[in-house]
Amino acid sequence: MKIIAGNSNRPLAEAIAACLQLPLTNASIKRFSDMEIFVEIHENVRGEDVFVIQATSYPANDNLMELLITLDALRRASARRITVVMPYYGYARQDRKTGGRTPITAKLVANLITHAGAARVLTLDLHSGQIQGFFDIPLDNLYSGPVFADDMQARYKGQDLVIVSPDTGGVVRARAVAKRLHADLAIIDKRRERAGSSEVMNIIGDVKDRPCILVDDIVDSAGTLCNAAVALMREGAKAVSAYVTHGVLSGGAVGRVTASPLKELVITDSIQATEAVRLAANIRQLTIAPLKAEAIRRISTESSVSSLFA
Repeated sequence: MKIIAGNSNRPLAEAIAACLQLPLTNASIKRFSDMEIFVEIHENVRGEDVFVIQATSYPANDNLMELLITLDALRRASARRITVVMPYYGYARQDRKTGGRTPITAKLVANLITHAGAARVLTLDLHSGQIQGFFDIPLDNLYSGPVFADDMQARYKGQDLVIVSPDTGGVVRARAVAKRLHADLAIIDKRRERAGSSEVMNIIGDVKDRPCILVDDIVDSAGTLCNAAVALMREGAKAVSAYVTHGVLSGGAVGRVTASPLKELVITDSIQATEAVRLAANIRQLTIAPLKAEAIRRISTESSVSSLFA
């Protein structure tokens, strides 16, 4: 087995390699003066089972091209099997036509990855389940729910928790966490007036005088999350925290979270944290490196990945 790290999240790749007790493959990813990307693999990979760790987070287009060029280099170097390990799948929110003459970019990215030479994809908390069907190669979608549930059990043991979905689309995700914790479930019904903003309308469930935990897959501008926290506190919640897999946190999101009623925002290291995220008093990261490493080990040995979540 060989592990190659892209530039999108080097610390996570190093942590995964450490869990597997393997060195990262010697490779260089450079840019010419006009910003064209050049990839060179400095070790023999002929006949090897190769895992490429690269998220397509910001800057999404640069990281995507870096991934595609790396795949092409490995394919031309006669790697036996190439598995793309994507802690964060960029463009996942463009998974359907939202109006006339609009793209389905999540499908386009799937095609690009497949044609570049990937034989398999390993992701984490895809924004929507149908993206798995965009690939004509095997895809394993891992879930951060068990990691979150273990952390919640350690920090909120004995408390009368309520797990909250910030919208109706995330109910399945929130219900899975609530089931693991034997906790109640609440749902926030919101109406989005325009892209990038949301208005909370109703809370379905009993949250009064109880600690509430919002569970979601992506926090970008953090508008939805902060509005949800305000609405829950208005309904009498004892305290509000949030667990979100992918901390995109673009623009002024960190300042918005810091100024919000959120006691704590917990994110994973699927996206490398910015300096602002690291310095924020109420934002904390959990690592998914052991989960990813175990999935990589099972794929390499042809063992069951789904049993990780049994």
